[in-house]
Amino acid sequence: MSDLIEVESLSKRFGAIVAVDDVSFSVARGVVMGFLGPNGAGKSTTMRVITGYLPPTSGTARVLGHDIQKEPVEVKRRIGFLPEGAPLYGDMTVYSFLEFIAAIRQLHGPKRRQRILYSIERMGLEQVLYQRVETLSKGFKRRVGFAQAILHDPDVLILDEPTDGLDPNQKHHVRELIRELGKDKAIIISTHILEEVDAVCDRAVIIDRGRVVSNGTPAELHARSKFHNSVVLRVRTDAAPKAAKILRAITHVASVDTGAPQGGHVSLSVVPRDGRFIADEVGIAVRQNGIEVDEMHTESGKLDEVFRQMTVDREQILVARR
Repeated sequence: MSDLIEVESLSKRFGAIVAVDDVSFSVARGVVMGFLGPNGAGKSTTMRVITGYLPPTSGTARVLGHDIQKEPVEVKRRIGFLPEGAPLYGDMTVYSFLEFIAAIRQLHGPKRRQRILYSIERMGLEQVLYQRVETLSKGFKRRVGFAQAILHDPDVLILDEPTDGLDPNQKHHVRELIRELGKDKAIIISTHILEEVDAVCDRAVIIDRGRVVSNGTPAELHARSKFHNSVVLRVRTDAAPKAAKILRAITHVASVDTGAPQGGHVSLSVVPRDGRFIADEVGIAVRQNGIEVDEMHTESGKLDEVFRQMTVDREQILVARR
């Protein structure tokens, strides 16, 4: 796989404010990269620099080998960009807006019509084609913004919160589309929805206070959770105290967390030491001690916990050191 996006030591300052601080990463063809971070972490600024909407203070980025500063027009030709808020021309109809974008992208003849119809069909815009954009719901506006990003069939897609404002069915449709497009494109998705990392991403970069604090696969992120390889059992509420005591005695168990009772049952989360695989040991303890279990499964880990560890917890450490 060749790297279609290369970001090297990228920094962006606004006066005394450092929005992006020495960020480096790459995205190969066929890879969907999740770009995560709390509000104000520098995600949108990084994406705007890569797409040529903002100049970097230092460092650089390349798209299909074209430097964002030396060849900005060539970079823009090869990128489909869905910015935050997806600014649109409200007085245009959806169809006239897409015609306008096709003209800007220098699409002509049969290919122009083919790409417009493709974008309309993929984003489910048939019912609103002749409505003015300003009359659309937030979700439909987002879908129009996505349609213009894929209109010219770019090799690189940069999508800032692509499912923002969409209902659950629309989110599912867009995620399916991203997975499909990601087979032969390089895609960066900025998102606050951690479930999208598992749903569509091959890699995930977490940025905090302008710096990259984690870069790995979703599986590697899950493995950093204290709940990685934990075993969850659903037992009767009256049997939970005895079961928890037995499970805590297992050699490689760090703790047993008890959930809230529900319908006469309660969940026990058996947390391993150092992420060890303990399902076999737990299973043996359950059988040997006659613990009645309604349900039992192994957790891969909790991304929200890892995200807090990489961002909130890091912030608390920095404050404590001051």
